[in-house]
Amino acid sequence: MIDNAIPNLPHIDQIGFVVFDLKASVRNYEPLFGEFDIWEPTIIKAADYRGKLADCTLLIATAHTGELEIELIQALDGYSPHLEATERGRFGMHHLRYRINDIQVYIDAAKSCDYEVIWYKDWDETTKFAYLERPE
Repeated sequence: MIDNAIPNLPHIDQIGFVVFDLKASVRNYEPLFGEFDIWEPTIIKAADYRGKLADCTLLIATAHTGELEIELIQALDGYSPHLEATERGRFGMHHLRYRINDIQVYIDAAKSCDYEVIWYKDWDETTKFAYLERPE
């Protein structure tokens, strides 16, 4: 058993990929995951990114395979983990999503496993997100 595991994580319900060209990536992934829904550009305002409030604009497409959502993200501008990955040429699998009820409980548990919150947004009581990573 892992000594320092985050307890009671639900099943993963999304795998997110950072892509260079959303339309080309949709064409490449449709044979695997079926038809994608391509969203209007998504603007995220005033998210806490590495300790500063930052805006970003993302192009997003989603598809489903069973209960698992596949999300393709092309960073357009601003500051976000997606743009950071793009600038470093790190395309491909980027994040996993777990739907949870109490985000702070899981953030605290993840911190005990050396994760730190790098991107956070609290829209309202029911809609929040946190991206976490380890220093290594």
